[in-house]
Amino acid sequence: MHPGTAPDGSRAELRAAMAALPESGIVEVINRGREVPGLIPLWVGEGDLPTPPVIAEAAARALAEGHTFYTWQRGIPPLRDALARYLGRVHGAEVAPERIFVTASGMQAIMLTLQAVLDPGTELVTTAPIWPNVFSVLPILGAVPRFVPLERSDDGWRLDLDRLFAACGPRTRAVFLNAPGNPTGWMMPRADMAALRDFCRARGLWLIADEVYARIVYDAPAAPSFLEVCDPDERLIVINSFSKTWAMTGWRIGWVVAPAEFGQVYENLIQYNTSGVATFLQHAAVTAVEEGEPFVAALVERCRAGRDLVCARMAAWPRVRFARPEGAFYLFFSVAGEPDSRALALRLIEAAGVGLAPGTAFGPGGEGHLRLCFATSADRLTAALDRLAPVLA
Repeated sequence: MHPGTAPDGSRAELRAAMAALPESGIVEVINRGREVPGLIPLWVGEGDLPTPPVIAEAAARALAEGHTFYTWQRGIPPLRDALARYLGRVHGAEVAPERIFVTASGMQAIMLTLQAVLDPGTELVTTAPIWPNVFSVLPILGAVPRFVPLERSDDGWRLDLDRLFAACGPRTRAVFLNAPGNPTGWMMPRADMAALRDFCRARGLWLIADEVYARIVYDAPAAPSFLEVCDPDERLIVINSFSKTWAMTGWRIGWVVAPAEFGQVYENLIQYNTSGVATFLQHAAVTAVEEGEPFVAALVERCRAGRDLVCARMAAWPRVRFARPEGAFYLFFSVAGEPDSRALALRLIEAAGVGLAPGTAFGPGGEGHLRLCFATSADRLTAALDRLAPVLA
């Protein structure tokens, strides 16, 4: 019997929604260019620095000490305590450890949250362009995205709150905001955060805030957080990750801040999805939070230099248009005469030897753009720009 055949002889089928899940537009380009010799990869959201040694050494110590067994589903108490202190230092927010839940990546934090909040047929209102994993997982849950466009001007990306409010209908269950934003670098002003809080309160909506890039900002120690403007028992869920701030993309560890009353819900979801995060990784994460500030400061300066270099070079290219990013570490730019970003990204692999992410991957408003990650060395960025100029300038 063919392995894909059911006992009655019929063809065994996947769920239709799963079979129809699209390939990530970013991963498609990566798979095309992964083996190209000498290619400069600027397509994913990570820099060229490895995890700081102090963090890696903490993980090695925890392994040597035998921290390899099952552990707290919500996260080990030392890490939850450390994160509570961290949020107090960075955002001035009093967050009880009982509201913090450690997850196997920021992406899993998003997935568990959407599993907790969305029913089949309900809607998630979010901005676009936005990181594709946010809306691409909704078919798994039977939920529906409703997009509100970010608007680009010469001085930055902006969100029209009235358009966001108008997009919330009778089936809307939650509003999802990613700020600082991937791929645009957009930041939400504190006054707008308070207005959105009031709207969600009045409508009884969940507010889900992806604050993964909160420390990668250029005019303040940190971006404003919804934790600063919302009450502890608010219908607010804040998602974060160790990936970007401490160069731990491959470690796959994140966290959630949610109302304490939903602790058992998150514990159950973690148990039934992964049964918790590896203990030795969590001990290393404590070190990241408590001893990682010098690295964070250096990373932000590295990203600032990368942003300034890329913006200065591309500003002289007549066909290129962009808004200078306020946060995160991407430049999201358009190229006149290049409406098909997927085709352009694939062409750049061969024509320039540079890997960029196609804007079409980021939902409505992304087409016609490319995303470049500038969290890397000046030498690498200069070489990439030298290769791109003959094609894009």
